[in-house]
Amino acid sequence: MRQVRFRAAKGCTVNSASYDKPWLSIGEQLQKLESRGLIIDDQKVAERFLLHLNYYRFSGYCLAFEHSRHNFRNGTKFSQIQTAYDFYVRLRDLLTEGLEGIEAASRSAIAHIFGEKRGAFGYTDAGNFRQSFDHAEWLDRVKDEAGRSSELFVEHFKSRYSGSPTFPLWIATEIMSFGAVSKMFSGLLDQYQTPVANRYNMQKQDFASVLHHLTYVRNVCAHHCRLWDRVWDIKPRVPVGKNWQPPIVPDPSRVFVTLLFIYRILKKCSSESRFAIEWRRRVNELMMTPPETGDAMARMGMPKTWYDHPYWT
Repeated sequence: MRQVRFRAAKGCTVNSASYDKPWLSIGEQLQKLESRGLIIDDQKVAERFLLHLNYYRFSGYCLAFEHSRHNFRNGTKFSQIQTAYDFYVRLRDLLTEGLEGIEAASRSAIAHIFGEKRGAFGYTDAGNFRQSFDHAEWLDRVKDEAGRSSELFVEHFKSRYSGSPTFPLWIATEIMSFGAVSKMFSGLLDQYQTPVANRYNMQKQDFASVLHHLTYVRNVCAHHCRLWDRVWDIKPRVPVGKNWQPPIVPDPSRVFVTLLFIYRILKKCSSESRFAIEWRRRVNELMMTPPETGDAMARMGMPKTWYDHPYWT
């Protein structure tokens, strides 16, 4: 394999191998999987599945079934990995549903509470934010998102009032991305953060961290990335207290802690409490048939008695 050199960040020179793997037909992809110990229990079904799911993406779902990279555990079947993918799809949809409710609620809470204190355009004043917060960069991003919006209420505002793309807060929070909403909250001064976090019975630092984490999870879901056994790159800050510590929460970088936060916040959303109960029921139902890895629950950061967690019952 040919070696090439390139100039990396900060003037560092590193070695990198050029990519020389060939294109493979679906049949050749299955042969490669079989050579690594995977049992193809139905050739036609496997072919149709790989026509639907890119081989590279499929290989990510193989990780939980391997004893070492590219070597499957004895007896592993293609259908087991396919079932793990189906589990992921259902879990992704549940996470997305829960996050939609939280996103709408957090937008509303920030617009209502901060708007009451600082008015329609208080968010444009850097004095309402922490000194460490890059207010100018954030505001430019918000204005850019507003300028690209094609929402009818945005067009209506533009046709009647001057000053766009600077909109009143209660319009701006509906235009800006969830990431921008999360970043806004993290940058606000304490006196504006506290009443928002209190609405969800959380400390302001914890709520800021959880919003940032949930924004990241939302993006993982939106890009259809593997998540059921994922170690989160951006994990939430867990509150002080035994209910958030091992062994009851074994690993805050896994999906179980995310489920706990989503359910806890949904229950505090004024119009989502019934949905929260139904959402939890469907999560419970899904967890009755986890992927067939033997350590599936541990890979999701779930203790054996996860369903008895005080914030889940």
